[in-house]
Amino acid sequence: MAQTESNPIHRVGVIGGGQLAWMMGPAAQRLGLELVVQTPSPSDPAVAIASSALFAAVDDAIATATLAAQCDVITFENEFIDCEGLQPLADQGTRFRPGLEVLALVLDKRHQREFFADIGLPNPCYDFLEGDESEAELAAKAEALGWPLVMKTRRLGYDGYGTAVVKAASQLSATWDRFNHAPVLLEEFVPFKQELAVMVARSAAGEIAVYPTVETQQVDQICRRVLAPARVEPAVAATMHRLACTLAEQLQLVGILGIECFLTQQDQVLINEIAPRTHNSGHYSLDACATSQFEQQLRAVSDRPLGPAGLTCPQAVMVNLLGLEASDEHHYRQLEALKQLPEATLYWYTKGIRPGRKLGHITQRLDAAADPVAAAQAIEAIWYG
Repeated sequence: MAQTESNPIHRVGVIGGGQLAWMMGPAAQRLGLELVVQTPSPSDPAVAIASSALFAAVDDAIATATLAAQCDVITFENEFIDCEGLQPLADQGTRFRPGLEVLALVLDKRHQREFFADIGLPNPCYDFLEGDESEAELAAKAEALGWPLVMKTRRLGYDGYGTAVVKAASQLSATWDRFNHAPVLLEEFVPFKQELAVMVARSAAGEIAVYPTVETQQVDQICRRVLAPARVEPAVAATMHRLACTLAEQLQLVGILGIECFLTQQDQVLINEIAPRTHNSGHYSLDACATSQFEQQLRAVSDRPLGPAGLTCPQAVMVNLLGLEASDEHHYRQLEALKQLPEATLYWYTKGIRPGRKLGHITQRLDAAADPVAAAQAIEAIWYG
């Protein structure tokens, strides 16, 4: 369905049916939008909140053609799609928001790095391998970056998967062997003092809304907690705001974008990577911001005015709830304990329980005097023991 002025956007197709699409449900209701999801399984979380579902892999371009025929616009819950296969649909007028060129950019971390450099954003030093280089070429590129360095798969990596720290030259060849000589990015290891993130939304009319800069804290390379706002100098927060606006404009973004950065010991911001969708670092916005990231995405892609993105409380913490080496009953007992926390909202994604899987999150609103780290640790003491 092509949109015209007399045919405003009412039905939004979402490629992906996990928890990110599931959390769009209440916002879609408030905005009077119907969601149609393309997702592999009837048990995926977003099926429960969708007006209808198309059961197919997220990179099934033929299924997306069927989705496009039912919807006014298509947006994304994840970026692991077949951009080349979808291009004929875009050429025929299917409205993808964000555009396929944005999705194609983030599918390869090398292309991300080159784009950031081209528009003048601060990158860590990096190089790349295509997969057919000799051991000597590998060693030369690594030596130029210095030790330790980070090796990342250029495609399909997330939550620490496809990432390895190489501490010395003696580990280099074996590490690349574990990557099966796939195309990889080589980056200098940044001894950051904080990891920061920011969400930014942009409409087709060019309206931009930037959320507060937050601090993300990782355990085993998976985000464990988010502190909002980040405990940084005003100049650092201003730099993050400018960076977000620059990326939204340069990408001609229509939708929402998550941006992850390193903050060095000298308070320099270095961009790590981006995600053209709602993001784990923005989950706190459901309970601590005037407009959640999920509502903002739907507002942007459906040509509604963007909402205010500021905090509605002095500060907040979000803690991810990962699967434990424990019975299902143990998980449910811990959930009941978490529900007793004051000013806290729990989200349980109704996914199959397995160790290490993101099963839910909890956000706690805090007053100005509270210690956000202590609040996060109290939550984690209940869940993780």
